[in-house]
Amino acid sequence: MATNSQEGLSQPITVTSLVQAQRFSLATAQGGVSPVPEWQPVWVAEEVPVALEFNGISHAVMLATPQDLEDFALGFSLSEGLIDSAADLLDVELVWQADSVVLQLRITARCEMQLKERRRTLAGRTGCGLCGTDSLDQVCRPLQRVPAQVEPHAQAMVRAQRELAAAQTLQQQTGGVHAAAWCSLDGALQLLREDVGRHNALDKVIGALARTDWNPAHGFFAVTSRASFEMVQKTAQAGVGLLAAVSAPTAMAIRLAQRSGVVLAGFVREDRITLYTGF
Repeated sequence: MATNSQEGLSQPITVTSLVQAQRFSLATAQGGVSPVPEWQPVWVAEEVPVALEFNGISHAVMLATPQDLEDFALGFSLSEGLIDSAADLLDVELVWQADSVVLQLRITARCEMQLKERRRTLAGRTGCGLCGTDSLDQVCRPLQRVPAQVEPHAQAMVRAQRELAAAQTLQQQTGGVHAAAWCSLDGALQLLREDVGRHNALDKVIGALARTDWNPAHGFFAVTSRASFEMVQKTAQAGVGLLAAVSAPTAMAIRLAQRSGVVLAGFVREDRITLYTGF
């Protein structure tokens, strides 16, 4: 159960901010007339440092969108292999500060011992999920193969991306965030989370999924980003057999997908899909 702390106040950090910006009409400039800037208020997404502490041990600082942080705490813990199940996370306290937040996680003694054995310090970035990893073994940690390979139905993946795009309220407001969703095997969107970081968005969905009674293998992940190595790693760790990305994968991601049994699809668009594994 998550609680909030800062003199009894609820979340003091906004998810979006309204700023003044100048817009230029390039069409006017191409017509031989100098563009005249137009002042307009625009919404932009916030990103704040989010520190994760496990039983008082500082573990990671990530840059993230300050919403759905309880899901992020659980999903990050699971996808990084810091805990084995949702039951291992006993409590989450959100300590809000002026421009950051600390997630104080209480985990079981067994998981605390595991954490101390494979301690690592992360300097979080929105574009890279491995920044600060201090051991090659921690990058390519062993993964069990997913329980069963998901049949890669093209129409289901296209439907998932279509519903994902339509449900991205934060992206529609700001144009600056990624999204990840868990969809049923027919492509119907079931869970969606948004964040400035693609890894964070996926972790939030993993955490939300772990709180439900749904079997992760009975659906797949759809994401609005490229399919990097760690996106595949998090997918496999969650026991999900298919990752459908709107952009390209990396070669390292493809190799991991092959080893872990994850079906990997990229460039999932209305008119085409590229399948990299699972055929």
